[in-house]
Amino acid sequence: MRLTKYAHSCLRVEHDGGVLVVDPGVFSDATAALDGADAVLITHEHPDHLDLAAVRRQLDRQPIPIHGPASLAGALGDAAEVLRPVNAGESFTAAGVAVRAYGGRHAVIHPDIPVIDNLGYLINDVVYHPGDSLVVPDETPVDTLFAPIHAPWSKFSEVVDFIRAVAPRRAYALHDALLNDNGLGVLDRQYTALSGTEYQRLEPGSRVDV
Repeated sequence: MRLTKYAHSCLRVEHDGGVLVVDPGVFSDATAALDGADAVLITHEHPDHLDLAAVRRQLDRQPIPIHGPASLAGALGDAAEVLRPVNAGESFTAAGVAVRAYGGRHAVIHPDIPVIDNLGYLINDVVYHPGDSLVVPDETPVDTLFAPIHAPWSKFSEVVDFIRAVAPRRAYALHDALLNDNGLGVLDRQYTALSGTEYQRLEPGSRVDV
């Protein structure tokens, strides 16, 4: 299974001829990520995870299923006909790849900001993308974790503890587009020292085989 890491929270998964794209958001090159996609996974409706304009352009070229929380229907509007609603705990196949959904709710940003639906996805029993949450997949070993290293809702110590709790063989940085080079450097050093696993931040466009 080959992964291409796009900026922020976007992944492109290629496996056995299928192409699955996760969270093509506005901070990513969503158009490039979606090119040739067979299906899309969306963790939640925030624009840094869902570039609606890019998704609509892709759907105009080729209608493909979008898997995600049922609440995405409102954001998708007239494109909601391609939505395949997913619930936490559900297992399904997207682009020929096995997926299991976890969580259900976005991490709290502030008590005054409504909490929306969010799903984390375990892909092919190997790769875990939690979206905007720190939900640990129960009783499921994770080989490769994409960890949200920085967000308005996160605290460094909680993210470190999340990585340790998941205990992956390796962890890659996710959700990092709000950081400048200084912040990225500081967090890279801290996560490398404290995460308890092999940690790396991939530059946009980098590919890894898992």
